[in-house]
Amino acid sequence: MSQEIQWVLDDEQLARLCERWSQQPYVALDTEFMRVDTFYPIAGLLQVCDGHEVWLIDPLSISDWRAFAALLEHPGVVKVLHAGSEDLEVFLHLAGALPVPLFDTQVAAGYLNIGFSMGYSRLVHQVLDIELPKGETRSDWLQRPLSDTQVRYAAEDVQYLAELYLALSARLSADKLAWILDDGAEQVSQLRRVVDPREVYRDIKQAWRLRPQQLAVMRELAAWREREARERDVPRNRVVRENSLWPLARTQPQDLVSLARIEDMHPRTVRQDGETLLEIIRQSASLPEQDWPAALPEPLPLEVSSLLKKLRVVGQREAERLEIVPELMLRKKVLEALLKTGYPNGPYHLPDSLRGWRRELMGQALLDILERQP
Repeated sequence: MSQEIQWVLDDEQLARLCERWSQQPYVALDTEFMRVDTFYPIAGLLQVCDGHEVWLIDPLSISDWRAFAALLEHPGVVKVLHAGSEDLEVFLHLAGALPVPLFDTQVAAGYLNIGFSMGYSRLVHQVLDIELPKGETRSDWLQRPLSDTQVRYAAEDVQYLAELYLALSARLSADKLAWILDDGAEQVSQLRRVVDPREVYRDIKQAWRLRPQQLAVMRELAAWREREARERDVPRNRVVRENSLWPLARTQPQDLVSLARIEDMHPRTVRQDGETLLEIIRQSASLPEQDWPAALPEPLPLEVSSLLKKLRVVGQREAERLEIVPELMLRKKVLEALLKTGYPNGPYHLPDSLRGWRRELMGQALLDILERQP
């Protein structure tokens, strides 16, 4: 593979290259970005390798991402990433598109029983016997010009990613390759789902402890925080710290003095948004009962730990048979969702989060275990 590093610095050049890359069976992709004080990641560099050349796209010089979006969505070109969840956010924010089909080399390592959640450098060493230099993780990727060290680091990342893909895919059965692509499609599908700000309250810590009237306040506070974070492009906790949401909804302060006494309430928030928060509390607290959300289910009790262990055995048994790391088989959230459908006395049904081949291979075995419980 060529070691030459080439730059993409204008829209026309990017469009020409995307047309060329769309004729390849795969492209390896990586990103470097900054995300310190923003809600959305700020792209500093995009790296592409088609197995022959390494290209560095300067997003500060590109204004038209339509050709790149078309490449990401081209069904005939496999997009290769490593632990790409954050890269996906960069693509979505920058180009308005997500890569399909998606092959994640970290996931592939798990399906080949090499290891679970392996870091990139460790996987390169394990599979390719190449020792990578320490990364530039603390670099400022928005500075120009980039240092020689930054450029070399970014280029090597995507170069060896392409080599990893070839080495790993050669060892995969047809079934495992299909499962990896299915997992990639599911990850993309999850990110494509538009989160309704008025549903965010369900995931706030301790929200399940609130009564329905208090939950109505929590729902509106969390929705406002989510919308403001997106609009201002700042982290959610810069709008209102999450630890403040539960006491806000529970005590429902009526003046700025009481608001300032709320746990973990930042003085800046009181100054900047205090009156707005008080108005949200006043309006949502006075909603009629029919507009209150239903009480949230309590977390599963500690006693379910023994039952969770029994359910995990199903995944461990299949993992051993298929030579896959057990962590990829049945995630804790899936098993908890299953238990919540009927705990403690049943009947149980398989949750929507248990999909595809996992549902086919293990779904009935999980239900059988639960049906045998006293």
